[in-house]
Amino acid sequence: MRYLLDTSTVSFLMRGEPAVVDRLMSRSRTDVYLCQAVVAEIEYGLARLPRSARRTRLRRRFDVFLDELARAPWTDEVSRAFGRIKADLEQRGVRLEDFDVAVAAHAVALEATLVTDNVAHMARVRDLAVENWRE
Repeated sequence: MRYLLDTSTVSFLMRGEPAVVDRLMSRSRTDVYLCQAVVAEIEYGLARLPRSARRTRLRRRFDVFLDELARAPWTDEVSRAFGRIKADLEQRGVRLEDFDVAVAAHAVALEATLVTDNVAHMARVRDLAVENWRE
């Protein structure tokens, strides 16, 4: 089974949250992915932090994840999934930020389960499998 980590899950991992770390450690590294939308959101969060020991520690931890985890590339299939998801949400009058749609589209295209702390929010996307590793 493949898993795509969302921004909240990566944040929990960077903080060393035990339940999330344990779930990651129980999975094969070849089954766990990041997408560039999540990388961008984490980079933005790090850039906003003032220079400090905390920022340096989080930067180092994130660099480890970048080294260890595969990327889910933005392919034509991801773009098609993005279009389908965004159109479906609009037709149903449901709002979802474009970055969230992009993350969901990667999971759908990869046929992966999206790992998120925001299950109710992401459950708005039809045909998207979601898990919360904090539970």
